[in-house]
Amino acid sequence: MDNNRVIIFDTTLRDGEQSPGASMNLEEKVKIALALEEMGVDVIEAGFPIASNGDFEAVQAVARAVKNSTICGLARAARGDIERCAEAVKLAPLHRIHTFISTSPLHMKFKLQMEPERVLEKIKESVAFARNLVDDVEWSAEDGSRTEHDFLCRSVEAAIDAGARTINIPDTVGYAVPDEYAALIKMLVNRVPNIDKAILSVHCHNDLGLAVANSLATLSAGARQVECTINGLGERAGNAAMEEIVMALRTRHDLMPYTTGIKTENITRVSRLVSAISGFVVQPNKAIVGKNAFAHESGIHQDGMLKCAQTYEIMTPESVGLNRSSLVMGKHSGRAAFKDKLKQLGYDLGDNAIEDAFARFKDVADRKKEVFDEDIVALVDEAVFRDNERIRFKGLEVLCGTRHNPPKAELELEIDGELKSVKATGDGPVDATFNAIKALCPHEARLLLYQVHAVTQGTDAQAEVTVRLEEDGKTVNGQGADTDTMVASARAYVKALNKLLTKRQKSAPAAVTP
Repeated sequence: MDNNRVIIFDTTLRDGEQSPGASMNLEEKVKIALALEEMGVDVIEAGFPIASNGDFEAVQAVARAVKNSTICGLARAARGDIERCAEAVKLAPLHRIHTFISTSPLHMKFKLQMEPERVLEKIKESVAFARNLVDDVEWSAEDGSRTEHDFLCRSVEAAIDAGARTINIPDTVGYAVPDEYAALIKMLVNRVPNIDKAILSVHCHNDLGLAVANSLATLSAGARQVECTINGLGERAGNAAMEEIVMALRTRHDLMPYTTGIKTENITRVSRLVSAISGFVVQPNKAIVGKNAFAHESGIHQDGMLKCAQTYEIMTPESVGLNRSSLVMGKHSGRAAFKDKLKQLGYDLGDNAIEDAFARFKDVADRKKEVFDEDIVALVDEAVFRDNERIRFKGLEVLCGTRHNPPKAELELEIDGELKSVKATGDGPVDATFNAIKALCPHEARLLLYQVHAVTQGTDAQAEVTVRLEEDGKTVNGQGADTDTMVASARAYVKALNKLLTKRQKSAPAAVTP
């Protein structure tokens, strides 16, 4: 292996899914995994098999579907976790068990309630047991960045002796800064006698906004695997964003002479896929994949761009798979043109999904003067990921304004295949619409967030709505898009409810994040 080759370990399906509201069903996990495989991701952490039957089945389905990437499952330092993990990943041609235990004084004392020597024994036992089940074992020192150096060295040496071939040192709580974290990795390289038998990995959280910087800093110190997620998805403030790491290495190859196997032209498509499935909108000013990442409004910037794009762009939009065309389609466009446009935008859909998306496109085209790429992306994302929803939006009529007090909503939903309708009132059109949904689908979830933004410019722009619901500590997000804001709102709420139905069946055990 090239000494400057960096292994990209994607944990969107495991750590990313732990974001409040980001639950994914089995089919959605497989779709993302296949997109990651096509993108060139080396290792895909597909989930935490012991967490629930749903998680086990999803990891197993990913292992069955993916052929070229290594499929990894997470396991605590317990025989039951490790056995369940081995069973879930074994169908993949390349598979790995990723086991972990806390090593910092704080975690050992208050979370594990174990003495350091007992933790060392658990490391040896768990890694050796995993190594008897699979050839590829990764071990993580949870809260590694806050672990005492002497004990961390002993732990790493013990894990390698027991059979671990990848050693991960996570910055679990996002506490480290780049120089300090790089020095920690360098210290391990210099002090652990058998370190040459393992690949050093880093896993950074973004609590101080330093996850990407910390990850990159460790490469010169000897790390050769980076654990990251699409769009920086993850617990609390998220993880290191894969697209930022990969494009930083590509753009600043002069200072960081490292390579990855990532096909960067797939970045935008995979980013949109994860955003649509997770319900997490990518902020407009997000590096690499944000809507404004390649936008220029300042007159000075625009003038420079017209003369030479490199004056204000350090990478090309095409390098991340972004299509720069504006107006492309209209109400007279046919299926062939629509399918071709979808391919340009990075979508590879089945016939049924194309028909569904095309029908919505024609509906939007009839109502909008101009249909932009962003409009097509929004409607396709909203339409494609509804394959197994128990609740489906069918129709909505709202009466509101000064002459209609209180506002009224008449809603039609398909619930478990049965068409149902209801009329409801509320303090406003949105409240009336949501009350109608509650009448057809009774639940106790609280509305935590209702957010609307326009996909493109103009009064006829599609509205993209995000709804966040919370029930018994479980949080879910839903997104919907339509030229009618009330319809988009209903779609978003229904999508959130479908995710809540999925999440009700999940109950992850404690302490799952390395």
